[in-house]
Amino acid sequence: MKKSKLFYQMLTALLVFFSISLNCFGQNKAKQEYYEIKIYRVSQKAQEEKVDSYLKDAFIPAMHNAGIRKIGVFKPIETDTAFGKKIIVFVPFKTIDQYLNLTTVLGKDKVYTEAGKSFLDAPFNDPPFTRAESILLRAYINMPQFVAPEFATQPSERIYEIRDYESATEAKAVKKREMFNQGGEIALFTSLKFDAVFYGEVLVGSHMPNLMYMITFPDMKSHDEKWKSFGASDGWKKLSGLEEYKNTVSKVSSYLLHPASYSDF
Repeated sequence: MKKSKLFYQMLTALLVFFSISLNCFGQNKAKQEYYEIKIYRVSQKAQEEKVDSYLKDAFIPAMHNAGIRKIGVFKPIETDTAFGKKIIVFVPFKTIDQYLNLTTVLGKDKVYTEAGKSFLDAPFNDPPFTRAESILLRAYINMPQFVAPEFATQPSERIYEIRDYESATEAKAVKKREMFNQGGEIALFTSLKFDAVFYGEVLVGSHMPNLMYMITFPDMKSHDEKWKSFGASDGWKKLSGLEEYKNTVSKVSSYLLHPASYSDF
């Protein structure tokens, strides 16, 4: 009888322990955010100015009013052939519902609809952009929330790099995501003191299956030095040499950007 009572006491203690542990784990584990990357393509300076005016005076204030405090706006660096042709907007969402309800929220914001009227209701023969593309991402588990960097350099010197890794098949895409998370690629970037804004899986986009991430540098010199250290590191040589991660990327695209003067980061 005593042994039976002792057994149940021990069992109860274990159950309480695991319950507390699970609760603590749930409380400490940050939820994965969702991101929209919107790309406006413009063909002339007048269009670029119209998009800038809309983002600065209507869209970003409306996002702030909706509780989204940090909106990133970026443009290709001067030496890029896309210079003057693209404006890239980064919007973080805490939940997928926040993203799905955005159109409704903006439609109810009278200040936004008035401030953005010339852009939203532009004449059909004088559009403010040629085309717009939206990419929806979910943050990786090893970096579930984005980080807005802080640099002492001028915005015109800062480099924001978006990298897009395409995979040939869904299975290879799964392995590449694993390489970033469980495989330790994100940890390697962290150990080499890269400043990442986000790492994410593309849920909706035109280059799927693929992943994208954004890293930042105070200037181009730092960009070159950091990537040189990454390529020469033992960690990357070991990770990239593993057979299970071979041929997981079929195409890499890299975009070097400066933040717009009105960008939140």
